[in-house]
Amino acid sequence: MSATFLFPIGAILITLLSYFYPSLLSPHSELIVPLLGIVMLGMGMTLRFENFIEICKRPKVISIGIALQFLFMPMIAYLVSIILKLEEPLLIGLVLVGSCPGGTASNVICYLSRGDVALSIILTFISTLLAVVLTPLLAWIYIGQRVPVPVLDMMFDIFKIILIPVVAGVMINHYLGDRLHLIKRLFPFVSVLAIIIIIGIIMALTQGQLHLVALPVLAAVVWHNLTGLAAGYYISKWLGYDDKTARTIAIEVGMQNSGLGVALAKEYFSILSALPGAVFSVWHNISGSLFASYWTRKQEKTRV
Repeated sequence: MSATFLFPIGAILITLLSYFYPSLLSPHSELIVPLLGIVMLGMGMTLRFENFIEICKRPKVISIGIALQFLFMPMIAYLVSIILKLEEPLLIGLVLVGSCPGGTASNVICYLSRGDVALSIILTFISTLLAVVLTPLLAWIYIGQRVPVPVLDMMFDIFKIILIPVVAGVMINHYLGDRLHLIKRLFPFVSVLAIIIIIGIIMALTQGQLHLVALPVLAAVVWHNLTGLAAGYYISKWLGYDDKTARTIAIEVGMQNSGLGVALAKEYFSILSALPGAVFSVWHNISGSLFASYWTRKQEKTRV
């Protein structure tokens, strides 16, 4: 069974455990950043320097994916929050998620949906690099009028949390990749476990308020995610791209690095602001897996 399919099960179980026994994980909030670093290291280990040649070969489609990621998703997060009248901490959290780069799980979902995996990996990597500057800047644009946004501090933290581990992963894969087959096969499960623990910690820390905000947060997250998936797919089709490319862009746009949103929310705003990111982590893997299954069945029927 793949790590992506195990993820929703583990996330639901850890959520229940954290809700009924919050004291088990609530004292361990300092683990969030190191765990996210492990996930980013694993992402880097999926890349080789040869992958970057793809950037020069496909600048137009890459630009479209990145533009939708950073222009559309934060805007929709803000509008959804306003329409649903989310409390300020939850609005901040959803906008942070919308301002984050593509999530690492998108590459697996893209593979399962028979999308363009090479394009998916490149889009995730480029959006991750750009996030060092764009995520804090977008947060400042959308929520800076509500609360102070420490843009430079956020940039430095994202550099440490994301860029250093990713580059380290690429270097390890380049020089030692042929000797690390077992570790590379296990790393997706390690990454899933890391994200599950992060979700558990956030759920434990917000347990006292969870019953008050769970429904509006879930509604906002589902709306945000499904809108991103739909926009990525239909805008790509409208621009003339084939179904395989459209599926890939849809998955990249709709699936965010919500772990980064969680880490930034906890560090710079409030623990309640981290809740949308934790819920998004669970939901986007469920929706991504469902869409992958749908697209796969659709392709099989077309061939028949």
